[in-house]
Amino acid sequence: MALNWKCIHITVIYIPENADAASRESLVKMIRYNLHCEHGHRFDSWFPDSAGFENQVSRGLVLCPHCGSANVTKALMAPAVAVDSDAPGPLSAPATAAQTALQELRRKVEAESDYVGSEFADEARRIHLGEAEARGIWGEATNDDAKALHDEGIPVAPLPFMRRNDG
Repeated sequence: MALNWKCIHITVIYIPENADAASRESLVKMIRYNLHCEHGHRFDSWFPDSAGFENQVSRGLVLCPHCGSANVTKALMAPAVAVDSDAPGPLSAPATAAQTALQELRRKVEAESDYVGSEFADEARRIHLGEAEARGIWGEATNDDAKALHDEGIPVAPLPFMRRNDG
């Protein structure tokens, strides 16, 4: 049975425009890597840090959305330079700090936003259009739905984790 890789779901979050700046910034501090697969397909993906990328690639969790290849590497990119006093520490910072930050991000998202599952794209549109209560939400969306939301000017961002299955 062939898989349709264009239907892969990603976890995304809607951050209301009226959210305070600290909340918005803490939810979107991630690294975006330009990637390519062995077949030359180019795409990008977000990771909590470089170690997170390496871990996911080594476990075969980063797949080309065009062909499904797990043979994915980083493409050459220009570095992003942090200019504020809250810039991340040196690259040699322990991995446990990144794990702690990721856990805190998960706690913050789960505590301050509503999980809407596969209804994410529709609910984000309703909120953006004023047809539903303004609030933070998170859930799953296809890559195409997430891109469409972005193209419509609806502020969404990928999350580096999926919903827990532990109830």
